[in-house]
Amino acid sequence: MIKKLDKLIISAFIGPFIATFFITVFVLVLQFFWLYIDDIVGKGLDYFTIGRFILYVSATLVPLALPLAVLLSSIMTFGNLGETFELVAIKSAGIPLLRFMRPLFICSLFICGIAFLFNNYIIPVAELKMQTLKFDIIVSKPAFDIKEGVFYDKIDGYIIKIGKKDKDGSSIHDILIYQHNYTLLQDNAIVAQSGKMTISPDKKFLEFNLKKRLGLPGKRSAQFHQYPTDPHGI
Repeated sequence: MIKKLDKLIISAFIGPFIATFFITVFVLVLQFFWLYIDDIVGKGLDYFTIGRFILYVSATLVPLALPLAVLLSSIMTFGNLGETFELVAIKSAGIPLLRFMRPLFICSLFICGIAFLFNNYIIPVAELKMQTLKFDIIVSKPAFDIKEGVFYDKIDGYIIKIGKKDKDGSSIHDILIYQHNYTLLQDNAIVAQSGKMTISPDKKFLEFNLKKRLGLPGKRSAQFHQYPTDPHGI
């Protein structure tokens, strides 16, 4: 009878636990993408890269999802048993409360052990790969971070405005670059009809190769370098 009671409690717990765990992870992943939607959308990423990124993000959110899943599934388990009057039958048989809650205590301890191993071995690797992939996505095509017709001011000392961008993510047109100099009354400005925006091989500089600069005859090229203060300021 006792073994059947344990099986009843565990079987009633496993289903809600799995469901609430994946639902919680899904909600937390949506919250993460809501924060970084501007940096990820429009990068021309393939499905494999998006899948990898979602997998790494989900792995890092497991420590937050497990406690919520255990709490919600425990409430649902005893709520369902109470609705079907199975808790009444258990109490009528003289089984104390702590006795029929013992299977959930054992399951919780087992989940704690798995969570400890997961946090110790999986989380550091997943966090490193997620941050590396996120940085690669942000700096791989920097022109996507600068929107058409919008003044971009995330680089300290400079304001950049681009009229049009090509699909390759680096060719730009109708460029306007302001260089702020707070010690002088007048700012420096560069105006060009077209150009290319690329990242230097060491990924420390954002390079502008500008052509047909305003006020210069023929085709001239110029290069603009700015050391980034953070990945968003490249």
